[in-house]
Parts: sequence; C-alpha cells; structure tokens
Amino acid sequence: MQRPKLSLFLFCLLAGCASRPLDQPSKPGVPQETKKPPAPTKSTNSSAFTLNGYKKDLAQHISRENASSTYSDRPQALLRAVIVVKFAINADGKLLSSELMRTNHDQAAEKIALASLRGSAPYPKPASYLVKNGRLELIETWLFNDDGRFQLRTIALPQESD
Repeated sequence: MQRPKLSLFLFCLLAGCASRPLDQPSKPGVPQETKKPPAPTKSTNSSAFTLNGYKKDLAQHISRENASSTYSDRPQALLRAVIVVKFAINADGKLLSSELMRTNHDQAAEKIALASLRGSAPYPKPASYLVKNGRLELIETWLFNDDGRFQLRTIALPQESD
C-alpha cells in the first residue's frame, strides 16, 4: 500500500515542477517567440505501382488543389467543354511542360484547365520506374459543366443521360 502513495506523490511533485504553462510568456507583457510548425509540402510520394494508379493519384491531387472549381456529381449529358491536355512531369513531381491536345475553343475553359494543372504543382512523386529519361508524359481530360466547374476524366463518374 505504501508504493501507490509514493508513486502518486512523486507524480504530483514532478507535475508541479513547471513554473508556468508552456503557452504563456516567461515575463508578463513580453511576447514569447512562438515557433510555427513547418509549412506542409504539397509534393508527396505516390503509393501507386501502376501508371493508371498514378494517374488516379494525380487526378485526385489536382481536384483537391482546385476544390472550388471542381464538382463531384455526374457530368451533365452535354458538356460545355472537353479539354485534353498533354503534360510532362519529372521524378520530383515538377511540371516540365503542358500543351492543349484537344479543345472546342472555349478559351475560358482552356485557361481554367491549364491554370488548374500549373497551380497544383508540385505533384505526388511517381514511382521511379514510371519515369523515363527524366520525365513522365501523361494525358488528362477536363470535363466542364455549364457552370464552368470541371471534373477530370480519370476519376469522373459516368455522364448523365439525356
């Protein structure tokens, strides 16, 4: 019975050793330097083992980074625009190049597609065996509804029917 009381006494004694809470300044009226946690980095390693798996990771990443410009419902039956972009990234997930491959000449949709691609960089790092000669070339399709929001074909639901 003596041991539990001694342990409790030692715990209370050690707990009371702190002279002030850690979140309070050491001197009243003098601001204490606060350390900010490091900013999270956008680029992470993709856990995908296949090219299709990596494309899915990449599409989810672009959609998350552009959440206010995307939609998660089924694309409408008649899309406002379909924009196909060919792009290349390096082993670190850095965008190397991008070009329009297919467009219906909706300049606003083209700008949104390219801006969403560029603004999402850096991307998750692909598995090293997917990168050839320092680059990984990919093609993705942006599906635009009438309201100007998009969904990426790789993760899009089937389109609505008429």
